[in-house]
Amino acid sequence: MEPAAGPPVTRRRFLERAALAGGLVAAPCLVPASVLGRGGAVAPSERIVLAGIGIGGRGSGVLEWMMGEKDVQCVAVCDIRKSQREKVKQLVDRRYGSGDCATYRDIRELLAVRPDIDAVLIATGDRWHALASVLAMRAGKDVYSEKPSAMTIAEGQAVVETAKRYRRIYQTGTQRLSEANFTFANELIRTGRLGKVHTVRAHIAPWDAAEMRHDWLPAEPEPPEDEVDWDKWLGPCPWRPYNAAHVRGGWRGFYDFHTSCIGEWGAHTFAQCQVAIGAGDTSPVEYEYVNNPTGDGMTTRFSNGVKMILHREGWWHGSCGVRYEGTDGWVSVADGYQKPEVSTPSLLEDFDKVVGDYTERTKRPMSHVRDLFDCVKARRPTVANPEVMHRAMTTVHAANICMWLKRNMKYDPVKEEFVGDPEANRLRSRAMREPWII
Repeated sequence: MEPAAGPPVTRRRFLERAALAGGLVAAPCLVPASVLGRGGAVAPSERIVLAGIGIGGRGSGVLEWMMGEKDVQCVAVCDIRKSQREKVKQLVDRRYGSGDCATYRDIRELLAVRPDIDAVLIATGDRWHALASVLAMRAGKDVYSEKPSAMTIAEGQAVVETAKRYRRIYQTGTQRLSEANFTFANELIRTGRLGKVHTVRAHIAPWDAAEMRHDWLPAEPEPPEDEVDWDKWLGPCPWRPYNAAHVRGGWRGFYDFHTSCIGEWGAHTFAQCQVAIGAGDTSPVEYEYVNNPTGDGMTTRFSNGVKMILHREGWWHGSCGVRYEGTDGWVSVADGYQKPEVSTPSLLEDFDKVVGDYTERTKRPMSHVRDLFDCVKARRPTVANPEVMHRAMTTVHAANICMWLKRNMKYDPVKEEFVGDPEANRLRSRAMREPWII
C-alpha cells in the first residue's frame, strides 16, 4: 500500500523530524554549534527565511540591512532581469559564504515552490508593489514592501483586505516612522508639548510634476525573455512597447508606472504627518486645488480641522521633511538632521528620554526592518501596517486626482469615495492587464 500523502516537507519540518530522530539514535553525532543556536548564532528553527523580489539599488540596501539581522536568512531572489538576478545572488552568497541563493524570474514560481520562505522584501517599481504584496500574502508570506505601496486607492484597499483575510504581517517602507528624530517630533504632538496642533507641513519631491506623461517611449527590439522579461516587467500596466530606458529606471514621470512627485515623497511624509496627528486610520476630507504643475502649496484638511500643506521646499533642509505647528510651538525635521529644529531649545532637553519612553511604551525598536521581524514573530501589526500605508497613499492619490481634474475635492474616508464627484471616483482604480490582476 502506498503511504498516505502528507504535507510537504519544509526545511523546518525536516529539522523537527531530524531532532526527534536524533533522540532515538545512540551513535555519536557531531552537530555544529550554529545549528543548536550556540555561540551567538540563531538556530535554524528560529530564523526568518527571506526572499527578495525586484531588488535594485534601493532594494539592495534594504536587503543588506535585513541580512544584518542574526535571525534572518535570505535564500532566494526573483527578478525579471537576468543580470540583476545574478548580481543580487552574488550579494547574498557573499554574505553567507555559500552559493546557495536560488534565483527565479517569475514571482508565481517563487511563491509556488518555496513553502519554506516566511517573508519577502518587495522592491520592484511602483507598478508592482501592491500586486506582488497581494500575491505573496495569499501564498502565506509576510511582506515588507517599498513605497509608494499602491498605485490606486483600490490597490491599497486590496492590500488591507488581503493582509486581514490571510492574517499576514505587512510593513511598508516608510522607515522614518522608526527613526529617532521623526519619532521625537511625533511624540511632541502626542504628549501635548506643542499645544493644540493646527498645521502640519509635508515634503513632496522637488522634481517632476503632478501631471504625468500619458505617452510612451519609442519601441526598441525586445531582448530574449530570459535576459529581460518585458511582459512581466509591465505586469498589471497596459501593454507598451519595450524600451530599455524604462527598465533602467526611466519609468518615473509616466502615468502608467508612477505616482507623481506627490507620491514620490508624500508616501513617506503623509504617513509621518498622519500618524503624528492620530490620523493613521483616515485621510483628509478636503483638498484645495493649486494652479501650478506640482501641487506645491496644496492645503488638505482633516475632519478634526488640522491642515496638512504640501511643500516642495522652504520649511526644512534635507529630504522628506515634515513640520508640525501648534499653539505652543513648532518642530521641524528632515533627513540629515542631527536633532530636530524646534521653536524653543528647551523642547530638546529630554530628547533621549522621549524616544526611550516611546520604545518602552510601544515595544518598537528604532529600526524599521527590526520592527517587521519582531512583529513577524509576535504576530502583531507593524508601525507602518497596511492601514497606515493605505490611508497615506489614499491622500497621495486624492491629491493627484485633485491636480488632474483641476478643482477642489471633498472625500469621505469612511465610505472611501469622493463626495458628489463621479469623475473623481472613477480614478480611484485603474484597469489591470490580465493575468496580472488582483
